[in-house]
Amino acid sequence: MSLTNQIITTVIAVILGLAVSTLYILSDSSRNTLVTQLESHAEDGATHLGLYLAPYMQKGDVATVETAVNAIFDSGFYQRIDVLDRAGEALYSKQFDSSANIDAPEWFIQLIPITPPTKTRDIAYNWQQVGSIHIRSRAGYAYEQLWLGVRNALVLSAALSLLAALVLSGLLRILLSPLRGVEHQAMALARREYIEQPNLPKTRELRRVVTAMNLMVRQVENMFNEQNRNIEALRTAAYRDTLTGLNNRKAALTQLNEHLEYRQDFGPASLICLRLNNLQQLNKQLGEDNTNHLIQTSARLLDELAKQLGFNVTGRMGGAELVLLARRRNRDLWQQKLEPLANQINTLHAQLNNTEGKPNIVSIGISSCEGHDKTETLLSQARFAADQAEESNEAIAFYSQHQAQRGWSEQWQEHVANVIGNGQIFLQQQTLVGTENQPVHAEVFARILNQENEPCSAGEFLGVARDLDLLPVIDRLVIERALSYLLTHDAPSRLAVNLANQTLSQPEFVDWLLQKLEQSPASARLSIEVNETAILTRLDAIQSLRNSLQGLGVEFGVDNFGTHPNGFSYLYALRPDYLKIDGSLVRHLSHSEEDRFFVSSLISVAHSLEIQAHAEHVENETQRSTLQGMKIDGTQGYLHGQPSALGSVSEV
Repeated sequence: MSLTNQIITTVIAVILGLAVSTLYILSDSSRNTLVTQLESHAEDGATHLGLYLAPYMQKGDVATVETAVNAIFDSGFYQRIDVLDRAGEALYSKQFDSSANIDAPEWFIQLIPITPPTKTRDIAYNWQQVGSIHIRSRAGYAYEQLWLGVRNALVLSAALSLLAALVLSGLLRILLSPLRGVEHQAMALARREYIEQPNLPKTRELRRVVTAMNLMVRQVENMFNEQNRNIEALRTAAYRDTLTGLNNRKAALTQLNEHLEYRQDFGPASLICLRLNNLQQLNKQLGEDNTNHLIQTSARLLDELAKQLGFNVTGRMGGAELVLLARRRNRDLWQQKLEPLANQINTLHAQLNNTEGKPNIVSIGISSCEGHDKTETLLSQARFAADQAEESNEAIAFYSQHQAQRGWSEQWQEHVANVIGNGQIFLQQQTLVGTENQPVHAEVFARILNQENEPCSAGEFLGVARDLDLLPVIDRLVIERALSYLLTHDAPSRLAVNLANQTLSQPEFVDWLLQKLEQSPASARLSIEVNETAILTRLDAIQSLRNSLQGLGVEFGVDNFGTHPNGFSYLYALRPDYLKIDGSLVRHLSHSEEDRFFVSSLISVAHSLEIQAHAEHVENETQRSTLQGMKIDGTQGYLHGQPSALGSVSEV
């Protein structure tokens, strides 16, 4: 029961107690008054009847006696009237009908006993005794009069109590409204939402409570913000290059390994190595500050180019060497993209060096792969090409003049388009396992068969699908077949589907998805995952989608969490059901103290917001044991098995 209701109940109980006590006192006093009144009526009746009937009693005129008694009996004050002659024989007797109901409740009659008074008057006429009159008052009259007064008092008391309760309720709700605000603040604080009450109550005690709560909210907010700043500072120190803001050497290599060797999600890729020639000489010519400015500008231009290219990894390998991994383009396109960048860097160098000419200080080497080469090999090839560019005083050089620097073959693009257009995809799954070795959900992946009718990796066809704008088609097929599978199979856990950024950019797909989930009985067993980069690209739209999914009972998760340079402050607004820590942060947990501390901090942040934290790409028991010590909620990776078939083309 709320405090307001408790106070109202207490006040009403006190009012009712006072009313009952008052009624008891009044009823007792009224009872005595009524009994006295009955005694007076009985005595007056006996006296008046005696004076009037004395001569008729002497004559034995029974008719007159009867008439007089009936007349006075009708007043209702009397239970019985007896008129006796001198011998004690009854001349006439009149008695109230005992079967007549008393107009008062039986419990009331039992509660208040009333003994009716009896009066006797001897009658004499001409100095002779002619008889006597006996009158007994009627208790029912007293009960009826007493009940009438009590009933009216009860009704009035109830009405006043109800009115008092309504008035008191309104006043208390107004007076205690700051406490509801404090309750709202406390609940919001548990959700990492920081709300202050701007209007302080006038009541001194309540003002103190609200002021103290506002102060606590500010202190907790500062504490949480400081914690987040420390985590971000750790991220920057451990994974970001302080001069350029790109990934540092360690983070860049980790990301390259993750995409090229583990996920293989780039497909045919190109690695660009951009280097400013003779850094030591540049420092002597320009000074350290200008040289740093030149490196920063080069990094900014490379990062802007990377954003235009889509899926990418950028980083500073040290000194004046920058790298960019992107999907493979042909040589002419790379020349078209990179030559303006090199010209801008050379122009800036000339301005800083106060020279009229624009000597070439940039060497850009490009190497390409099919998406599954070793990082060290690809990086060595790109550096070798950069060395060749520097030796020939050219801005751009490719690793091999004989190496095909083109994108997807027309035959492969046509094959992928036909397969997807015909819906010839099949699903694989990989289980996410909880702390008690129970399955939490199974993430599903779309796969196709290559031209040799063998399954191919995601990187071999998703890049083509992305270029052909077919990712929304794939995601529609995956959603439909996952829901169909859940309807026809008694799966032990949920299925999780990861939606592409390109898919989420289409409002019509989101409308279709919500309609499909609303119509399907299996939607509550489906989870939707979105890449962290996609969330930060269109946070408002993803927030709206998350709210809609929550209304349908569909879980929402964040994939590849923890690597985006913009941080994770969006979690406070988005409040996903779970997140998956990126595998690049998990890979080196066993021998990287910085990774362990950072991952542990991410898990703590998630748990403080009541968000489940999972880790992906867990490959050995050492990683899992380390994560369990950090209170991870689930792990996914080759430790629990490679992706296995959820269904085949013919089955789905």
